[in-house]
Amino acid sequence: MAFKKVPPPSALPDSPEKLIRELPRRKIPDVLPHQGEVMRRYAALPANTSDVALQLPTGSGKTLVGLLIAEWLRRKSKERVVYLCPTNQLVHQVAEQAEEKYGLTVTSFTGGKKNYSPTDKASYTNGTHVAVTTYSSVFNSHPFFDDPDVLILDDAHAAENYVASMWSLRVEKTNAKHQSLHAALRSVLKKHINARDYVRLAGGDEGPVDWSWADKLPTPAFVAIQNEIAEILDVHVESAELHFQWATIKDRLHACHLYLSTQDILIRPLIPPTWTHSPFAKARQRIYMSATLGASGDLERLTGRRAIKRIEVPEGWDRQGVGRRFFIFPGMSLTEDDSLKLRHELMQRAGRSLVLVPSGSAADKVVESVQKSLKFQTFNAEDIEVSKKPFVAQGQAVAVVANRYDGIDFPDAECRLLFIEGLPRAVNTQERFLMSRMGANALFNERVQTRVLQAIGRCTRSLNDYSAVVVTGAELPEYLADNKRRKYLHPELQAELDFGVEQSQGTTLQDLTENFNVFLANGSEWEEVNQQIVNKRAGIEQEAFPGLGELSKAVAHEVRYQENLWQGDFDASMESAQQVLSGLNASELQGYRALWHYLAGSAAWLGSLAAASDALKSKARMHYASAKGAARGIPWLIALASYQSDQMPAEDDDSALMIQLEHVEAVLATLGTMQEGAFARREKEILDGLMSKENGPFERSQKLLGDLLGFEAGKEESDASPDPWWIAGGRCFVFEDHSGAALTSSLDATKARQAASHPNWMNTHVASSRGTRILSVLVSPVSTAHEGAIPHLGGFALWPLEEYRSWARRALTAIRAVRTKFTEPGDLAWRALAAKLFLDNDLAATKLYDILSRRLAAGILRPSK
Repeated sequence: MAFKKVPPPSALPDSPEKLIRELPRRKIPDVLPHQGEVMRRYAALPANTSDVALQLPTGSGKTLVGLLIAEWLRRKSKERVVYLCPTNQLVHQVAEQAEEKYGLTVTSFTGGKKNYSPTDKASYTNGTHVAVTTYSSVFNSHPFFDDPDVLILDDAHAAENYVASMWSLRVEKTNAKHQSLHAALRSVLKKHINARDYVRLAGGDEGPVDWSWADKLPTPAFVAIQNEIAEILDVHVESAELHFQWATIKDRLHACHLYLSTQDILIRPLIPPTWTHSPFAKARQRIYMSATLGASGDLERLTGRRAIKRIEVPEGWDRQGVGRRFFIFPGMSLTEDDSLKLRHELMQRAGRSLVLVPSGSAADKVVESVQKSLKFQTFNAEDIEVSKKPFVAQGQAVAVVANRYDGIDFPDAECRLLFIEGLPRAVNTQERFLMSRMGANALFNERVQTRVLQAIGRCTRSLNDYSAVVVTGAELPEYLADNKRRKYLHPELQAELDFGVEQSQGTTLQDLTENFNVFLANGSEWEEVNQQIVNKRAGIEQEAFPGLGELSKAVAHEVRYQENLWQGDFDASMESAQQVLSGLNASELQGYRALWHYLAGSAAWLGSLAAASDALKSKARMHYASAKGAARGIPWLIALASYQSDQMPAEDDDSALMIQLEHVEAVLATLGTMQEGAFARREKEILDGLMSKENGPFERSQKLLGDLLGFEAGKEESDASPDPWWIAGGRCFVFEDHSGAALTSSLDATKARQAASHPNWMNTHVASSRGTRILSVLVSPVSTAHEGAIPHLGGFALWPLEEYRSWARRALTAIRAVRTKFTEPGDLAWRALAAKLFLDNDLAATKLYDILSRRLAAGILRPSK
């Protein structure tokens, strides 16, 4: 007989955690107490609770909880349940854990829907299996999963890019398929951005300031060119393979923003309009699983929901962490060469290790180094996408993963050594703009912290797990070792970091290696040392980030603002923005308050155009003026002044200085503030070069000093080219260096002619100098000039060599002083402090220009006899 026997329905337990006992193939005896408590709290919720968030710390068994809830709901009413993961690798990892560890059968879906088998599709459609797939399988214009009953969003805190990507049109400068589109968009944008930013957008010599640069076209400017942009996109999106993204925002450009960076041009709404996407919006319930739910409403912003019911972490987890981490900060004591030796030595002793790096180029360097020095087999993210078993099967191997700080789990003995380089701060250009240009860091405090916690927890996945974490790079060591930031972390992690910093300072490569051996052995010797961490934990309290309560109360109005804007209801959108503003009063939120004045003004501006309303235009101008007044340290807001009245704004020296300080922030972030080495080496090179009589070292020190002071500093070796130039604040200083001249010598006609001709050279060859006030500056010890030089002396300023050296040393002292107070780009309190020091020491570009322009060589040099 070919008929299949259908088993009778079994009694369903009243809570998901009891389901584990009915899974005979499971490899675990039962759920842990905290897992059971979370599932009981979930089961007790009213059935009509549409959005629920479950908090389970990294490594506390979040996947098991999610899978048991999914299976319980599926069995309870044959619901279609979709379990979402950020990547294909995590889909395979979850499916493998479900089958091999928990005894659950799920169906995984990866790749395009045309590749899904009929059997797999039927298993989901008929509610016989839970579907495990990626976010992109749901968040696309034609998903197979078009009518799920329940969505479970794993790693929801990391989902912003995956969710928002459906409404994000990202034109990448280095993507061959995007190059024609990028060039066409640049041509339209050129008249709305300054020369330097256009150079950054188009490409060229890019330093740390350029790579961290992000900008946004003000809404009135964006509106003015939307038709041109739409026409360009209509022509190019098919060949650029961006037609699906364009389709989602084409008729809603008024509700989007246009961002610029050296990497891309990004068009997207502030908050993803998930309410417009039926598979997400019409699901009976959405369950968000996260290592931290936060108290600022960030989960709502990420997912476009007004309110989400939270099930907090069970009692006791506010003190107890997951596993034990031994932090090592090589840069606190070792040179770069010794740090590399330490890496190889630890890899040799651990056998298997994981390396997380911020880019593909950084990954290539690690792989090359490992293969050359250790001859270990290396694995990348693609190699372990379907299964990590090939990596785990090797006794000696290194997995090197680029730009992925979350999701990949290596519990127990699979991996005891983790290297992390770089800080996973902003993950898209919108975030980078809001952090570094709008001073809205407070909004992202929880988001960045969660990304860091995810990264450091990759190899500690259970209570009895343990892993060493070696932290390198510029930003991440500062983030983890900074007492000002550390107080917001879990007490267990604070204690681990405090211990790691103590052990990493004033030590040797041999000592660090011996300590690692003790930790790896995990014997009685480590047990004694571990007690120090436990004792530290007992006396530590975790503080809350400032402004969280106000941010949480504002989030429902923020989502309403985007909903109304999406529908073209500009009055209602402005009112929602004003509701947000009414609750943002904390001093730490001044940058975010300025942003919402801007957004309220932009909604009013759009409304004024739609209704030809002078009253709305007046409100727009009022909010734009309030935005600038809300945060003096945000130079981007000066661009709004042109929309406050019919008059173009006068030049603003304060804003020019703030732009200069934004560049200083980028350089300091690159050099790092926790370790003295990089800054001290840069300082020494500048000081040594300043004293040199040779052109090469002196000119190099001059360029480096310009970089450090926030100028766009350049140098080109070509026919008739000048020595270094500095550009900032609408001012350009182009140098002719004469440091090798004798004190008793006289300036000849050739040198004078060169100095006087430099402004013409700059206008011809350096695009970012055009439109600036260019001043040629001769740095020289001479006090006289030859007769042939006299006609040219009115064309340049003279900066006596010793005065220049004295000013440069004062500048380095000032930079050193502000560096001690620096924590991260976008800190408005730091900018206020730095601004005073820059003005007091004549470092602001506008002030320095005023001083030097009054020192024309014609009024200083005497004719030689």
